[in-house]
Amino acid sequence: MRTLLSSVLLCLLVTPSLGSAQAERARPRARNLGITFGGQSGPLGAITDVPGVEVGHTTLISGEGRIEPGKGPMRTGVTAVLPRGRDGVAEPVFAATYALNGNGEMTGTHWIQESGELNGPVMITNTNDIGAVREGVISWAMGKDLAWDLGLPVVAETWDGMLNDLYGFHVKPSHAIQALESARPGPMLEGSVGGGTGMVCHGFKGGIGTASRKLPESAGGYTLGVMVQCNYGSRRLFSVEGVPVGEELADHKPCYLGTQKPGSPMMSSLTSCGATGGPPAVPTPFEGAGSIIIIVATDAPLLPHQLGRLARRVPLGIAKMGGLGENYSGDIFLAFSTQSLKPAAQDRPANVAVLSNDRLNPLFEATVQATQEAILNAMLASDTMTGADNIRVYGLPPDGLVKALKKYGRLTPAPKSKRPPAGKSGR
Repeated sequence: MRTLLSSVLLCLLVTPSLGSAQAERARPRARNLGITFGGQSGPLGAITDVPGVEVGHTTLISGEGRIEPGKGPMRTGVTAVLPRGRDGVAEPVFAATYALNGNGEMTGTHWIQESGELNGPVMITNTNDIGAVREGVISWAMGKDLAWDLGLPVVAETWDGMLNDLYGFHVKPSHAIQALESARPGPMLEGSVGGGTGMVCHGFKGGIGTASRKLPESAGGYTLGVMVQCNYGSRRLFSVEGVPVGEELADHKPCYLGTQKPGSPMMSSLTSCGATGGPPAVPTPFEGAGSIIIIVATDAPLLPHQLGRLARRVPLGIAKMGGLGENYSGDIFLAFSTQSLKPAAQDRPANVAVLSNDRLNPLFEATVQATQEAILNAMLASDTMTGADNIRVYGLPPDGLVKALKKYGRLTPAPKSKRPPAGKSGR
């Protein structure tokens, strides 16, 4: 897996079952395969194409075999998104949030809704470790004399209990601090990294994914970037550019190694990886469960209510990929604009720009396009992983994806990409 290559992941513990050969094998992004979803990408195809945005990860991978609560196996971590980078972390940005389905958590959203502003970073982790990450952000802020400014941290989660010892509470405040300190602009890691380490998306290995759009000058030339932590959706509904990829790739469903069934009742419907025969006649209890967190960033001058309109377009991209906002899915989104809100002098009002509402359609389209691409990038970047209780989740096979798209005549020639593989970026 590409995540094992980063030199900044201070708590990375690699198990023999993951394999060093896996770590060296770069996986393609959507555009490398000719899948564009329309629109013009930014130079990196990442949320960090938006000037000022920085992203960092701490990844925790350790242990194998049966779960021993508190000991592992660990397949989890933390991801940090800093709208103005570390140097401008105390300067707020206009922001808004929206929840398609609320079976999840994102702390700090009440103040965003009240004030229209986001103060500090956006952190993403697993369901049970929100508290530790929140504590880490506040401790980090105290060390910078910013405890008041960053006093209501925004921390979001998705559930990684299929592959991770979720009740071991492995993420500590120090891991959140490491993610913040590792945040950088430029190329970013995707896949099984940071908060996305143990996630599952449409029945394949999921995780962190990103994409961007650069609007034409006639539409303002603005940049919009999307980052997802992808842990939602059923296999049978998974769709790419209108192609029923989930139906075409019906095999290689999550399973367990060996003869001992997983201990969790939620995983009782999984079959052995060595079993023969077709898929179960009915979806497993896990089918369609999970969550997806999506962050939208732009340098377009938007007010909070306009950013709310962007956030409400995110589900259109999810729906195109086969998401329904299922009952046990936490689908929560945050959008922010990086335009400066700082007044020239403290006793003077801040002057902000605003894009007229009749010029928002290109940004709506960019949001829907980049959301789809970021989801697919998260899946393509994530290689097969074996985690807690020997459960194995397979990575989306790029060749199978390409074959399905060609079958339906939906694949354009792959463009030449100058971007190095994300795992080679040195971050």
